[in-house]
Amino acid sequence: MPALDLASATVLVTGATAGFGLATAERFARAGARVVAAGRRQERLRALAMRLGPRVHPLGLDVRSRGAIEAALASLPRDFAAVDVLVNNAGLALGLEAAPRCSLDEWDQMIDTNCRGLATLTRLLLPGMVERGRGHVVNLGSVAGSYPYPGGNVYGATKAFVHQFSLGLRADVVGSGVRVTSVEPGMAETEFALVRFQGDAEKARAVYQGVTPLTGEDVADAIFWAVTRPPHVNVNYLELMPEQQAFGPFAVKRRG
Repeated sequence: MPALDLASATVLVTGATAGFGLATAERFARAGARVVAAGRRQERLRALAMRLGPRVHPLGLDVRSRGAIEAALASLPRDFAAVDVLVNNAGLALGLEAAPRCSLDEWDQMIDTNCRGLATLTRLLLPGMVERGRGHVVNLGSVAGSYPYPGGNVYGATKAFVHQFSLGLRADVVGSGVRVTSVEPGMAETEFALVRFQGDAEKARAVYQGVTPLTGEDVADAIFWAVTRPPHVNVNYLELMPEQQAFGPFAVKRRG
């Protein structure tokens, strides 16, 4: 299998309006790839395309809607239609309430975005990759999928889905020339906490107080590294954390 030629490759990045997605779109565009920058905030996408030039195609997309995904893919210009690398980055965490008090609407939104949207977009693009004998699906997981924490309930479960779905994809496409990687970051300072706390900037800032977290660029660099390995190398999953983050002890609730 030939190595990925970024100058002729098309990379589709969801959630490209901020954080990991924005940094990843910029990373691949500056390396010479054609980039489909997908997201809901179209004014940000247009600004990104103006800044990075004609090799970036802005694509308005809400991954929670299968119909919207199908229509968006059908609208891609010919030069951007054959996607070689899919970066399933669109996702979110909402709230930190314990399960008995959580909002079902927030649970639905996380499941629809983090699981259903990711799976639908993958299913629609995967046959083309297999037919061409090349491609790479990169799914954004999280350490929350491996290490549970209070209030992480459904968010952590969606990221566990991403991890297992990625491994299942690998089993299905082995030997086809298509690679699959789950990139699983720990604490990272993007708009993640701001979304989780419904725009409460003070609460969002407190999450990172006294810590040097990962950045969007750190995660984009990990994605870029996985995608640009020699074609016989598949990075199954890649977990990264800031140096100041590690694992906690088991929770034990003692009765006094």
